[in-house]
Amino acid sequence: MSRNLEKNYDPSAIEDRLYQKWLDKKYFHAEVDRSKKPFTIVMPPPNITGKLHMGHALDNTMQDILIRFKRMQGYEALWIPGTDHASISTEVKVINALKEEGIDKNELGREGFLKRTWEWKKQYGGTITSQLKKMGSSCDWDRERFTMDEGCSKAVQTVFINLYKKGLIYKGSRIINWCPVCKTSISDAEVEYEEQAGHFWHIKYPIVGTDDAIIIATTRPETLIGDSALAVNPNDDRYKDLVGKMVELPLMNRQIPIIADEYVDMEFGTGVVKITPAHDPNDFQVGKRHNLPEINMLNDDATINENGGKYAGMDRYEARKAMVEDLKAAGLLVKVEDHVHNVGTHDRCKTTVEPMIKQQWFVKMDELIKPAADAVKNGDIKLMPERMEKTYFNWTDNIRDWCISRQLWWGHRIPAYYCDDCGEMVVSDTETTVCPKCGGHMTQDPDTLDTWFSSALWPFSTLGWPEKTEELSYFYPTDVLVTGYDIIFFWVIRMIFSGYEHMGEKPFGKVLFHGLVRDSQGRKMSKSLGNGIDPLEVIDKYGADALRLTLITGNAPGNDMRFYWERVEASRNFANKVWNATRFIMMNDPEGRIKPGNIKVNGNGGSSSAYKLPENLTAADKWILSRMNKVVAEVTENMEKYELGIAVSKLQDFIWDEFCDWYIEMVKPRLYNDEDTTKDAAVWTLKTVLVDALKMLHPYMPFVTEEIFCNLQDDEESIMISDWPAYKKELEFAEDENAIETIKNAVRNIRALRTDMNVAPSRKAKVYVVSENNSVRQIFENGRVFFATLGYASEVCVQSDKTGIADDAVSTVIPEAVIYMPFADLVDVKAEIERLEKEEKRLNGEIARCNGMLNNEKFTSKAPQAKIDEEKAKLVKYTQMLEQVKERLGQLK
Repeated sequence: MSRNLEKNYDPSAIEDRLYQKWLDKKYFHAEVDRSKKPFTIVMPPPNITGKLHMGHALDNTMQDILIRFKRMQGYEALWIPGTDHASISTEVKVINALKEEGIDKNELGREGFLKRTWEWKKQYGGTITSQLKKMGSSCDWDRERFTMDEGCSKAVQTVFINLYKKGLIYKGSRIINWCPVCKTSISDAEVEYEEQAGHFWHIKYPIVGTDDAIIIATTRPETLIGDSALAVNPNDDRYKDLVGKMVELPLMNRQIPIIADEYVDMEFGTGVVKITPAHDPNDFQVGKRHNLPEINMLNDDATINENGGKYAGMDRYEARKAMVEDLKAAGLLVKVEDHVHNVGTHDRCKTTVEPMIKQQWFVKMDELIKPAADAVKNGDIKLMPERMEKTYFNWTDNIRDWCISRQLWWGHRIPAYYCDDCGEMVVSDTETTVCPKCGGHMTQDPDTLDTWFSSALWPFSTLGWPEKTEELSYFYPTDVLVTGYDIIFFWVIRMIFSGYEHMGEKPFGKVLFHGLVRDSQGRKMSKSLGNGIDPLEVIDKYGADALRLTLITGNAPGNDMRFYWERVEASRNFANKVWNATRFIMMNDPEGRIKPGNIKVNGNGGSSSAYKLPENLTAADKWILSRMNKVVAEVTENMEKYELGIAVSKLQDFIWDEFCDWYIEMVKPRLYNDEDTTKDAAVWTLKTVLVDALKMLHPYMPFVTEEIFCNLQDDEESIMISDWPAYKKELEFAEDENAIETIKNAVRNIRALRTDMNVAPSRKAKVYVVSENNSVRQIFENGRVFFATLGYASEVCVQSDKTGIADDAVSTVIPEAVIYMPFADLVDVKAEIERLEKEEKRLNGEIARCNGMLNNEKFTSKAPQAKIDEEKAKLVKYTQMLEQVKERLGQLK
C-alpha cells in the first residue's frame, strides 16, 4: 500500500532522517566484488582548517552525482573521502590560537606544539566532514582517510626513501620562494602574482678608475646589498669595452665586475642589469655560469642581515627608504619612474615572498615528469575540457625541481638524520640516533614535507599502498578526478607523475575540471569583499537538493558560474513541482493498487525478458512513454560523457514541461471519469514515467527523490540502490509521438491567439479542426477529450471542410490543418466595443498632449534633447496604437 506525502515539501523534515537511513543501511560502503565492475573516485581532501564553501559544494556535488549514477548502473562504486593536514595553514591557525592564550610556539617546544595541533585537529577537523554530509555526499565514510594517519604516513616515508635511493631526491642550495611571515619555503605553485604599483629606481654605479658611471634600473634597490656583478649582453656595442671592468657598489664600499651574458635583454631598460644571485632565480643561474659569490642579505623575517652594514636589522621596506635617501644624498640616484609590475605573494598569508638561497630538499623533476606529459599526449589520461591541456603542458614543459622541505613542525617530518659530531647524513624509515660512521649522536632533520608531497599519493595511499591490498588491486586506477582548474599545478600533475612512478600506471583515467563559483556580479567570493555565501545557509533556507541543482544547472566543465539566490528559489520550486505532481498521482491511486513498470503476466512478470505494457494505452500514454524513453537514452549518454549540466537541463525540461504541464493535464479528464476504461492505464503510465524520472533525477536531488520514491513504492527500500533506467525498444512509439506533437502544436496556437485577443481562460469557445488529411482528423478524434480541455473548447468539431463555420471565425494554421474559432465565442462584442472606445478616447488625449508639447516653442527651445526625443517617440507609439484600436473597432462594428 502506498503511503502519503505531506501536503508541503519541507526539506528540513526529511534530509537528516534520510541521510541517517543511508548510513545505517551501509549504502555508501563498497567492497571488493569481482563479479562487478568497480568505479572509483577519490575526494580532493579539504583542509582540516576549513569550512564548507561554494567551491567545495560544487566539487562534491559533481562527485556525488557521478558516484550515485554509477552505483545505480550496477558498478561497485567507491568514493573515498578524507581530509588534508594542510601544514602551513593549520600551523598558522594553531600559532594564532596560542597567541590568544599568551603562549609562544617555541615555549611549548616541538612535541608540545604537535600535541596541541593534534588536539586542534580533533576539535575542528571534523567540521567540514559533517558539512559534506549535510550536502548529501554519499562517500564511503568507513574508509575515510587523513593525510597524516598511519597508513598515509607510511606511504609518504616509503616514497621519500625510494626516490632518495634512486637519486631523485637531493638536498642542496637553490633559490626558493621564502615567506617571511610563515618563515618557510613555499613551492612555485603556492605563489600568486598580483599587479602592484611600484617604481623603477635608476641608479649610478661608478666605473672604477674613471669619472664615468653605468646606470641600471631596478624595482628593488635594497637588494643591491647582495649584488655580485653588473651584466650586459655580449652583442651590445654600447658596453663591449666595459666588460671585465669593475664598478663601485653604491653604499656598500666594495667593487663588483661587469660581465657579459646572453640573459640580458638589450632592449629593456638601460641594457644593464644588476646580478643578485642569492635573491633572484635568473640571477642565480647567471651567477653559477660566472662563478659569482652568492651573498644573502636577508634574515628569515625579511630584515636585513649582517651583510647590510648600517642597514642591518631594518625591515626590507624600511631599508629601501633609507637607502634611496642615501643614494640621493650621494648623487647616485638618477631618477624614479612609476612602474606597475607583477609581485609574487604567498597564497596563504598574502605576504610578498622573497627569492632566497636556502639549503632545501628537492625532487628532480626532469625524468619524473615525462610519463605525466606523455599520458595526456597519448590520451591515456583525458582532461575535460580539452582546453586545460594547454595549461597542463605549459607547466610540464617548464618544470623546475620541486622544493619539498618546509620549515614547519606540523606535517610529515623528513626522515633524514645528521651526526652532531661528523655531519654524516642517513636517510632511514626508522629512527636513527647512533652515527654509523663515528658512533656519535644523530639528530633528525627539523623540516617537514610540503603538504602536496603526501596528497600527491592520495589515489593509492588511501587504498592501502605500500601494502598490496585487495582494495588496491581492485579499485586502482581510479576512474575520474573531479577538481577545480585552480589546482592543476599543485595537485593534479603531482598525482599523475606519482602514480606512474610508484604504481607503474595512471592514477585516474579522466580529470573533470570545474570553474569557480562567483557572486551574482561575477566577482570571486572572498572575505575581503564580504560576498561569500555559506552553503549551509542556503541548505537551511531551501534544502540541499535546491543548492545542488542550482550549482549544476547550466554548469559546463572548466567554466566559472555565477550564484543567484533567484536560481536557488527556482530549484526549490522545481522540487515542489515534482512533489505536488506525485501527490496528485497518489491521490488517484490511494490504495497503491497499480504498480509501475513491467506488467505482470500470468502472475510471473519478470520471467519474460520482453517489456510488458497495459493493453489499453492511449496515444497520449504512448507519447509520454516514448518521450521518456528518449530522455533516458540522452541523459545517460550525457552523464557518461560527464556533461552533467546538459543532462539535468534535459531532465528538468522533460519533467516540468512535458510530464507535468502537458501529460498530467492530458490525463485529468480520464482520471476524473470513473467510467473511462483507460483510467488504470493512465495511472500506470503516470507512475512508470515518474519513477524513471525520479531515478534519473536522484543523483542531482537525492533527498526529495528518495522521499517520494519510498512513499510511491512499497516493494523497494531505496531509490539509491534501484536500477538506473534503460532504453527499451518496446517504448518506441514514433506514430503516437507525432500525433500528440500535432495536438500540442494546435493547443499552443490556440493559446497564443486567445492571449493576443485578451480572452480569459474561463471563456470557452467552439473549436473546429479542418483538414483534408484523414490521418490528421483521426489524431484529433482520438485526442478529442484532452484536446478540448487543453484548448479551452466548449465543443470540438473535426471535419474535412469549412462547412458550418461562420465567416467571422478567427483561425490559426498548423501543418495540414486549420483551426477555427467563432469570433462571438471568444469576445463579448458589446463589452469589447465599450473598452476599445474608452481606449480610443484615452489615446486621442495622449496624442493631443504630445502635439501640444512638441508645438510649444518654449518647450522645444528649453527642454533637453532627450526629453524632446522621448515625447516624439511617445507620439509615434500612441498614433500606431490608435490606428490598431480604430481598425479593431471597425471590425467589431
